[in-house]
Amino acid sequence: LISCSAKKTEEKTPAPVKESLVLNLTDAQLKQADLLVEAASTKILHETIAVNGLVDVPPQSMVSISFPLGGYLKKTQLLPGMSIKKGEVIALMEDQSYVQLQQEYLVDKAKMEYLSADLQRQKELSDNEATSKKNYQQVQSEYKMVQVMIKSLEEKLRIIGIDPAQLSVANISRTVSLRSPINGFVTKVNVNIGKYVNPSDVLFELVNPDDIHAAMTVFEKDMHLIQKGMKAIVSLASNPAKKYEVEVLLVTRNINEARTGLVHCHFENTNHELLPGMFLNGSFNLSAKPSSVIPEESVVRFEGKEYVFVAKDAHQFEMVEVQTGTHQDGMVSYSLLGMLKNKAE
Repeated sequence: LISCSAKKTEEKTPAPVKESLVLNLTDAQLKQADLLVEAASTKILHETIAVNGLVDVPPQSMVSISFPLGGYLKKTQLLPGMSIKKGEVIALMEDQSYVQLQQEYLVDKAKMEYLSADLQRQKELSDNEATSKKNYQQVQSEYKMVQVMIKSLEEKLRIIGIDPAQLSVANISRTVSLRSPINGFVTKVNVNIGKYVNPSDVLFELVNPDDIHAAMTVFEKDMHLIQKGMKAIVSLASNPAKKYEVEVLLVTRNINEARTGLVHCHFENTNHELLPGMFLNGSFNLSAKPSSVIPEESVVRFEGKEYVFVAKDAHQFEMVEVQTGTHQDGMVSYSLLGMLKNKAE
């Protein structure tokens, strides 16, 4: 078999290619063409399935950050791609409604202290029949209403990150710290400093990379070949040189309208480059078997068919049609077609 980068000599008229074509080359032509004659060999090749897909994460690993009471964004240093830790302050919000909420809580708390003492006094008077039970019941009713209000205000304070137990007149603040609920990375920043955000607005989007995975698309005809625990090699479409090993975690049991299914794979190792939505290319290795192989560059493609040149002697070469198979490490498996197989061998 020979490898040759030279193009074919001109054809006089278009005509069907014969089963074989014998070339006779002189010593000078061989030297000028710089041909490499190499024997076919046997190599263990893995049958592969080419796939593509996306970097994905489950819903519980993607977090959209909003602020329940709305307000103005006073400060943030977040940028897409930044690493964050759970509990870390990611923004500072400012609004007069925060002051009002703290005020209402502290006023009701003071009122409750007064009603608690008054309730105890009215109970003692009622027990001694020094006052009517109606007065006692009225104070008791007011006490319970304030108790409900305080409980409600406590939960509102907790929603915006204020600890009611630590709140006092001395530390009422118009600003509130917004903290990250997860360890992970920032994927989107949707606001700028000074902007007013509504409770429904998403300020930031975060992702926890611990559960990041590859969602690979497999054709219907290949779905039965993919099994849980299989290994695959994938790479980002934007950076094919960087390879990642993945393991199949789940093979979906439904086929969509495009006659494809999803295979969910776990990354053995991840880094900051892998972000949800990025395109992936990859391949699954199937059964391994010994195959007859030749260099990929020795295959000549002509009019939709593939050929190799077989050396009959030092100067004579026969063009023989072949059918190629699996490609791996610059080599390709092949089979000779029809009656030419035994002749070429």
